[in-house]
Amino acid sequence: MFVTGRLALAVAVGVVPLVLAGLAGFPAYAVLAIWAGLCAALVILDAVLAPSPRAVTVTRRVPARARLGETATVSVALHNHGRRTLHATIRDAWQPTAGAGSERQQLTVPAGERRRVSMPLLPRRRGELVSEFVVIRSRGPLGVAGRQATHRVRGAIRVLPAFSSRKHLPSRLARLRELDGNTSIQVRGQGTEFDSLREYVRGDDVRSIDWRATARAGTTMLRTWRPERDRHVVIVIDTGRTAAARVGDGTRVDAALEASLLLAALAARAGDHVHLLMFDRVVRARVTGVEGTALLPALTDAMAPVHARLVDTDWAGAFAAVRTLTTRPSLIVVLTAQDAAESARGFLGAFPDASRATSILVGSVTDDGIADLARRRGSREEVYLAAAAERTMRDAENVADAIRRAGGEAIAADPESLPPRIADRYLELKAAGRL
Repeated sequence: MFVTGRLALAVAVGVVPLVLAGLAGFPAYAVLAIWAGLCAALVILDAVLAPSPRAVTVTRRVPARARLGETATVSVALHNHGRRTLHATIRDAWQPTAGAGSERQQLTVPAGERRRVSMPLLPRRRGELVSEFVVIRSRGPLGVAGRQATHRVRGAIRVLPAFSSRKHLPSRLARLRELDGNTSIQVRGQGTEFDSLREYVRGDDVRSIDWRATARAGTTMLRTWRPERDRHVVIVIDTGRTAAARVGDGTRVDAALEASLLLAALAARAGDHVHLLMFDRVVRARVTGVEGTALLPALTDAMAPVHARLVDTDWAGAFAAVRTLTTRPSLIVVLTAQDAAESARGFLGAFPDASRATSILVGSVTDDGIADLARRRGSREEVYLAAAAERTMRDAENVADAIRRAGGEAIAADPESLPPRIADRYLELKAAGRL
């Protein structure tokens, strides 16, 4: 049972007979007891007359998936099996990050009929959002009190990454089409797929001369090559403690997801095989062997429930897991935050050997606020902060130099710039015949 604000109003009205009784010489306590009894009787009568909220069947309609930051509409239907009209207040128990709002839904359901009420969700967090129950309050005819029941009807929605970096995809696809033949760009002396024969000109790589074709044609003929289309792109996302740091409006792992999705969409359109590995101490998500239009849904579905853990990443285990994905020539893209020499020792110690067939790209999300702090000199406190910021930037550059000496390539940018920069580097490797 529950009471409404009308009960407080009814109790307040009792001040009037209490004052009148006092003026007439009646005992105040007797008048107070009579009025309290009347209010209690009203509450009991209204609760008894209220339709039973348990004589209701509750069903849900919840979309299986929604994208972070976009509105998703869920609904609850009530089927009234009672003999009286149900005046209900509904509370759907979504967690706060679902963005359901705090307003209760009002619904009137005639006897024997079904009514549905819809409500918008605006998710503010990736992963599985769950509502375990729906609470129904049935008001009595006087509106003073009513009855309440909880219906255990589970609803769940998986919130996928926002993929806001898809706005960069059309321009990169246009560049990919140019590389792929719209403006026939050939790469001399590089690549592994035979394309055609042409006459030798000064400056060509003599190792590409086709001597049999030369003997037949009577002039020196050269083979032209193009990069393979079905190379492998392995994306490794660090979900350890450094990925939990907030940069801008999100965390580092959120920015890594954006970069991964843009690169995967581009590589899939180029005909390459894309593999995903999210790792800290163990594999948190793994996608491999998925091609074509099914790739992005598989990636977003695997990424959705994964969040950064406050543990140090086992980089030896991470790179060992990479080797289980493919042994073919590939591009390995590691999205992590290696900005301090002390914490980067494990990463650099496990760093795989790069070769001409395998390129390793390390992408890191940086905070623009650090560069701003390094330029401030207005007060003593700002000078100290600027010194700390410069030290942080120098440490990050030292780690980047160590990555380059190990045969990799380091790219550091803010969350907005990192996805297009990694995509641009992928296209550059394609154009150079290294992928």
